[in-house]
Amino acid sequence: MEPTAPRRRHTRLRGYLLTRDPHLNKDLAFSLEERQQLNIHGLLPPCFVSQEIQVLRVVKNFERLSSDFDRYLLLMDLQDRNEKLFYRVLLSDIEKFMPIVYTPTVGLACQQYSLAFRKPRGLFISIHDQGHIASVLNAWPEDVIKAVVVTDGERILGLGDLGCNGMGIPVGKLALYTACGGVNPQQCLPVLLDVGTQNEALLKDPLYIGLRQKRVRGPDYDNFLDEFMEAVSSKYGMNCLIQFEDFANMNAFRLLNKYRNRYCTFNDDIQGTASVAVAGLLAALRITKNKLADQTILFQGAGEAALGIAHLIVMAMEKEGLPKEKAIRKIWLVDSKGLIVKGRASLTPEKEQFAHAHEEMKSLEAIVQEIKPTALIGVAAIGGAFSEQILKDMAAFNKRPIIFALSNPTSKAECSAEQCYKFTQGRAIFASGSPFDPVTLPSGQTLHPGQGNNSYVFPGVALGVVTCGLKHISDKVFLTTAEVISQQVSDKHLEEGRLYPPLNTIRDVSLKIAVRIVKDAYQEETATVYPEPQNKEAFVRAHMFSPEYDQLLPECYPWPADARKTQTKADL
Repeated sequence: MEPTAPRRRHTRLRGYLLTRDPHLNKDLAFSLEERQQLNIHGLLPPCFVSQEIQVLRVVKNFERLSSDFDRYLLLMDLQDRNEKLFYRVLLSDIEKFMPIVYTPTVGLACQQYSLAFRKPRGLFISIHDQGHIASVLNAWPEDVIKAVVVTDGERILGLGDLGCNGMGIPVGKLALYTACGGVNPQQCLPVLLDVGTQNEALLKDPLYIGLRQKRVRGPDYDNFLDEFMEAVSSKYGMNCLIQFEDFANMNAFRLLNKYRNRYCTFNDDIQGTASVAVAGLLAALRITKNKLADQTILFQGAGEAALGIAHLIVMAMEKEGLPKEKAIRKIWLVDSKGLIVKGRASLTPEKEQFAHAHEEMKSLEAIVQEIKPTALIGVAAIGGAFSEQILKDMAAFNKRPIIFALSNPTSKAECSAEQCYKFTQGRAIFASGSPFDPVTLPSGQTLHPGQGNNSYVFPGVALGVVTCGLKHISDKVFLTTAEVISQQVSDKHLEEGRLYPPLNTIRDVSLKIAVRIVKDAYQEETATVYPEPQNKEAFVRAHMFSPEYDQLLPECYPWPADARKTQTKADL
């Protein structure tokens, strides 16, 4: 296939400032005509380099570095300097670069965010801005924003309260919105809501970039969130997507329930994690040759992720025909105090729904032996929680035990892929939240553990939502997404131990998710973008960001008369 001609784009910027704009900068890929017309001739060496060679240069510098944190800094500096090249690099080998720009390296980056802070990549809105958040939003240079990722930094991955340092999460998430889903990066906004931190080490750190105060709670916190949501929707529209990320359990569920029917919003830790976990379970069922309703599922953890997965599993079981009450009885949860059972003190309403009549138990090993689950899912961020005994017991109860160690980062994983396969004689159907290397069994078979990363979910969901202008996001969207993801896993992938499509196909997976969401939205009359497109896939593709360079032209470029006649709206 012959390469298409570069899209033409006009700009008012010229000279030195143009080379400092990451949206427009092409470094040595500017043509001679562009350099002359845009008054940057002489600011660059007299060399012309293709984007492919630029990618090669970045990769060589990347490989020279000895630590993943330094590699993260290299890529973030590239994003600040040349946005299109940054995404071209990510897409050149998504399996290689995703663990750097997101889990697990982003966890280390957040821990060091104050030390590494160079320039703003999003908006920092503090509790002291209450009363004029709308004016803070006006500081952002882009007027058209279709997706916001927001955190208050209280529960960053499995690392706890990192306060203002949590900005690395929205920045990383939105990088994947674009790399994995094709959402236009100029229409994305990372936001950190700084209400203080309970992290004493940060409060004493002279380099910490956030507010030096304890977290604000109660009505002041809620009023602050209310004002933020209203300000974003007022400025950017009611169909501006607002993704909540890494909020503490005490806030995550109630904020989701409070806002889900008022704004276009979802919580990735609850709903995104649920979707990717259910996708893995649906793929695993093709190996076990039975239904979801046939499973007994035990969760190590009872927070946002566990409860989100549990609720979506119930929805999926209901779709199979199992009554909701019976579906709930298939699910058991373990929290820091042990097995969640009826009559146990201090259960939240969310946990109470999955409390069953049983004696109280505290040891996970004893609970596994008692419940005899067919599927064991870890989402409590307790590294090594799945002991050798637990893994051997799971293999004793089940011909093909389903074991998901989904906690991030890698240090918080409940077990490694190698441990899981070793102690189950290679019979486990395994998935993890962080990437693990392939494992070769004594038989010589090599298994490639599936990574149940939310990046399979939220980029495609975001692309579909913003493309058709959904105003509210139901749980049905996430069950549909899980089904689409599982359908992209081939029989060959399953034989290799994969429960998810290879990461290098993730952009195609996101496209399929988005197309399905768009089709459903028009069928259910919840889309707001009209007229309805006849070809939904072409419609979505037309909205996907391309990392290919544009041909840049000054606004007063002296076009020949015949060129002006053929100029189209798309050229402008």
